[in-house]
Amino acid sequence: MLKDSGFYKGINLGGWLSQCDYSEERMNSFITEKDFEVIASWGFDHVRLPVDYNVIQDAEGRMMEEGLARIDAALRFCEKTGLHMVLDLHKTPGFSFDPQEQEMGFFRSAPDQQRFFTIWESFASRYAGKSELLMFDLLNEITEPAYLEDWNRISAECIRRIRRTMPDVRILVGSYHHNAVSAVKDLPAPADDRVFYSFHCYDPHTYTHQGAYWMPDDFDIGARISFRDTGVTPAFFEELFASAVEKAKAEGTELYCGEYGVIDIVPPEDALLWFRTIHEVFEAFGIARSVWSYKEMDFGLSDPRMDAVRAELLTCL
Repeated sequence: MLKDSGFYKGINLGGWLSQCDYSEERMNSFITEKDFEVIASWGFDHVRLPVDYNVIQDAEGRMMEEGLARIDAALRFCEKTGLHMVLDLHKTPGFSFDPQEQEMGFFRSAPDQQRFFTIWESFASRYAGKSELLMFDLLNEITEPAYLEDWNRISAECIRRIRRTMPDVRILVGSYHHNAVSAVKDLPAPADDRVFYSFHCYDPHTYTHQGAYWMPDDFDIGARISFRDTGVTPAFFEELFASAVEKAKAEGTELYCGEYGVIDIVPPEDALLWFRTIHEVFEAFGIARSVWSYKEMDFGLSDPRMDAVRAELLTCL
């Protein structure tokens, strides 16, 4: 059970080793050991660490010790503070969930896929003695349904290679439409009993992403919507999650929501209402999760703007 494994209530460390300028200053100071201490004090049992491939692998596909050492440090901080860690490959050669990254071709490129396998084989070899501390999130947010057949093949091969050296490590696999919960039903059966279905949830996007500058042109970034305007109740999330819950039950596995949150344009008191509602349903279905995000990234829970509601928010995360 994920609930009893140290992977039930987590928070993302977005913007540290992913979605950033990759400067030494950023990677040395954006997140420090003190932040892990804070996260543990807030009652979380794990962090999800997004990592972009270019932090740990050079252009020729060689693993870079300096980048790997940063993950080592994060693991040490977890061990010191009693936290577990989901290691998430947020971008791989030839694919990013963000089209502006100009990473394309992965699902049909054998060389790019080999680089992906090399990353995970390196992780498995390096952290072979850390199976209970770690969970692997193979790739962040597959976008197009057309990629699913290739992704099923690639992820199955990746799991096979990981299992050579880490037979017991927990592994997350997500589906298309940016890891939509509605797409979980189209995933194949898990390879073994330590493989779990992953999804992300920012529904309804018109509320959680209102004013987001990075959204498509047809998204009204000028709109301002209160939680009460959405009409969202627990029944909304119950219906939204139903097919994934049914699929996980049928396949004898569990669900993990790797990202969810509300943009910082929304007043904190209003965002709190959304969090209460989705968490009621997470608890009802026993869904493990990791909130987006700890710091900044337009969703930061540690940001000063959240000071007035943070204590109350943490009681329902």
